[in-house]
Amino acid sequence: MKHPVDVHVGKRVRHRRWMVGMTQQQLGEAVGIKFQQIQKYETGMNRVSASRLWDIAKAMDVDVRFFFEGYEEGVTDSAPEEGKTESPKMQGDLLADKEALELVRSYYAIPENQRRRLFDLARALTDVA
Repeated sequence: MKHPVDVHVGKRVRHRRWMVGMTQQQLGEAVGIKFQQIQKYETGMNRVSASRLWDIAKAMDVDVRFFFEGYEEGVTDSAPEEGKTESPKMQGDLLADKEALELVRSYYAIPENQRRRLFDLARALTDVA
């Protein structure tokens, strides 16, 4: 049975890999393993050791803590609690949406000064809505 932490870490590995435009093959080569092992990590079938996670974080230029962000012990994928608008699963689904990830990747490809202006515009539009 897959452990929820392993599944979460695997999803975060996949999302980060996709955001930086890296294939499973490229990540595997960067950390010295086969791409099939990356697949197993990403699905949560195999646990990622601490040293391997360190290597993966280094290869994808991210802090190791990134892989645990958003995980809360005891959170389930059930329906939203009363008064809440979305469940944790719905929130995680946004990261699984290729269109959303492509948008994030494109956003970070914009030069910083223009990206800041776009961010301010988006924030102003959401404040109006």
